[in-house]
Amino acid sequence: MSENKRVSKISRKTKETDITIEIDLDGTGKADVTTGIGFLDHMLDSFARHGLFDLKVRAVGDIHVDSHHLIEDTGIVLGEAIREAVGDKKGIKRYGYFILPMDEALVLSAVDLSDRPYLVFDVHFSTPSMGDYDTQMVREFFYAVSYSARMNLHLRQLSGDNDHHICEACYKSFAKALMGAVEKNPRIDDVLSTKGKI
Repeated sequence: MSENKRVSKISRKTKETDITIEIDLDGTGKADVTTGIGFLDHMLDSFARHGLFDLKVRAVGDIHVDSHHLIEDTGIVLGEAIREAVGDKKGIKRYGYFILPMDEALVLSAVDLSDRPYLVFDVHFSTPSMGDYDTQMVREFFYAVSYSARMNLHLRQLSGDNDHHICEACYKSFAKALMGAVEKNPRIDDVLSTKGKI
């Protein structure tokens, strides 16, 4: 992590995937994403744009098998990048939440950068895939992000019928909630915890 900026670069290589992610939490929403899965590229681009994060993703993997390994591992690396970029958490709001509408879909996201990983995912899909993105992998992606970032993350679908809208609302609401959680407040001079450490 840079000493003055909240940026990080994380790489992870296995026999199944090779992924590098760079993130700047104080960016302007610029995205440069290539994963080989078109719908995942679209979701990560939306995440960066609506969270005002600068994001660069280079991911290759065994998508000839299916989308599972690449999507899950991308979530792992993104979570690690977020955790490193946040740093010691001094001065940040720690909590963030957002309810995001997208046509008929409405999704609530709430984040606590608590260092205690947990995911509550109450979102439902009616089709097996969106393009080349398996809908079962939406939960797996956010599970990977939440655990590798060590955040408490809730995603709850309040309404929605179209899987594209529901999934995109998940990514965008998460982006807005995370943007709120990492925002600095000048009245918080240490970490926002009675323990003195997060």
